[in-house]
Amino acid sequence: MGISAEALRQGLDELAAREPAFAKALERAGYPEPRISERGYATLLRTIVGQQVSVHAARAVWDRLDTAIGGAGDPKNMVAAGDEALRGAGMSRQKSGYARSLAGLVLSGELDLANLPLDDEEAIARLTLVKGIGRWSAEVYLLFAEGRADIWPAGDLAVQIEVGRIIGLPDRPSEKHVRELAEAWRPYRGAAAIFTWHHYKTAVL
Repeated sequence: MGISAEALRQGLDELAAREPAFAKALERAGYPEPRISERGYATLLRTIVGQQVSVHAARAVWDRLDTAIGGAGDPKNMVAAGDEALRGAGMSRQKSGYARSLAGLVLSGELDLANLPLDDEEAIARLTLVKGIGRWSAEVYLLFAEGRADIWPAGDLAVQIEVGRIIGLPDRPSEKHVRELAEAWRPYRGAAAIFTWHHYKTAVL
């Protein structure tokens, strides 16, 4: 479901009121479009499929996988799929293992994507039980698929670069520094993250 356009705009307006540098960046780059993904198994599986490949390649693999196993959005199909079918769709052995880990956790009920913990850190911990889903993937899922307003993927390189540019730092800040800076931006850090990605594409230096 993601953060709605209205909530995104409201969050960025609040950040601009708190931080003059944000106000200048918002004037320069404008409001970003909302980034919204569907909640559930298929979105996390797409995250695994898309690791370390281009967007175009990920779509092609997804389409082949969808055909090969009779519907990629159903975890039962992934569990039942043979190695040959997954390999033929373009899934490496490692990604196949990750995909089966996800499907198994969903089917067993150990990972209930409809009822993740309300606490963000607890939700991240639950998602990272899946092999191949690290903290960054979990944060992006919670931001784009659940619309959690205060998710802050400080480990993201583009976030670090753009926070440095927006604030006017001489060097790219570390993940630790970015986390410290963003404490003042609660509870709108999700809007700040979406804006940094938008600014990364449109920044005029």
